[in-house]
Amino acid sequence: MIALSPRIRVLVTVLAALLLAGVAVAYTALARDRPPVATGSSPVGGGPRLQVLTNGRLSTVSRADPGGPREVTELQCDRAYTAGGTVACLKPVGPLSSTGLIVLDASLRERSALPLTGFPNRLRVSSTGRMVAWTLFIDGHSYATTGFSTRAGILDTRTGRLVKSLEEFTITLDGHPYRNADVNFWGVTFTADDNRFYATMSTNGRRHLVEGDFAARTVKTLRDNVECPSLSPDGTRIAYKSAIDADPKKGWRLSVLDLATQRITPLAETRSVDDQAAWLDDQTVAYALQTSDGTNNTWSVPADGTGTPRLLVPGANSPAPSEVLAAGR
Repeated sequence: MIALSPRIRVLVTVLAALLLAGVAVAYTALARDRPPVATGSSPVGGGPRLQVLTNGRLSTVSRADPGGPREVTELQCDRAYTAGGTVACLKPVGPLSSTGLIVLDASLRERSALPLTGFPNRLRVSSTGRMVAWTLFIDGHSYATTGFSTRAGILDTRTGRLVKSLEEFTITLDGHPYRNADVNFWGVTFTADDNRFYATMSTNGRRHLVEGDFAARTVKTLRDNVECPSLSPDGTRIAYKSAIDADPKKGWRLSVLDLATQRITPLAETRSVDDQAAWLDDQTVAYALQTSDGTNNTWSVPADGTGTPRLLVPGANSPAPSEVLAAGR
């Protein structure tokens, strides 16, 4: 080992201290200029949480402070949802339209994986965590275009029963048996019994709200111009997007349908929302909006038509009330 003179050792010590100080200043500047993000086992607050995607990575934030620090995992998804202790993730796994569905528990341990074909679009988990439903674009990437094709499927995670496409189900349209090659389904939402569900069905230029029976493999139309339904926690209302003047090219209005009275309540969000809204509770729905530069932001609005939209989680989409705990808990 080479012996250093006392003078040289002092100089080295000073230079090292200056270098460390510079690194600390640079890190502080970077942290100040980016959204607050907590990773690993860093504490991000207790209480109820909200699951979102941050730049495609599965994340959770505190419901009490949704714009604050967030726990960001390494799991990448195009769409994600969680309920009943089950986390579902749709992610591209190969070139073109190769997609994977991953089902995990509340600790993010993988329970099952399923290869699919199509571009990830919608994803839902039943309130018990048992049923998982997804929608993929097979052709096209927008519901506002003509000639698009979607495929919606359902997995029973308890029995392993798989329905690859709702087009396999028996259809009743306006009270009559129906079959047409142009039928498309998307936007499934489950009732509390893990058997019945609601979804959108399009055919012959019309878009219908349908009610389905998983065990009986049937669907029946209920009313027109209801897309991407989302059932409220109390099971009484459906949040959905409706095409303005029944023309998707004009955009969509976020509304709520009372299933008992059939009363429709347009919500205070007047911007076009092309998303399947998620209920945060019985009074509030959340949804994603994309800015002109491609940034996704999660917003919320009261479900009774009052109030104003609120920016909930900047730089995030795919909101869902979460039971996933922060890392290290």
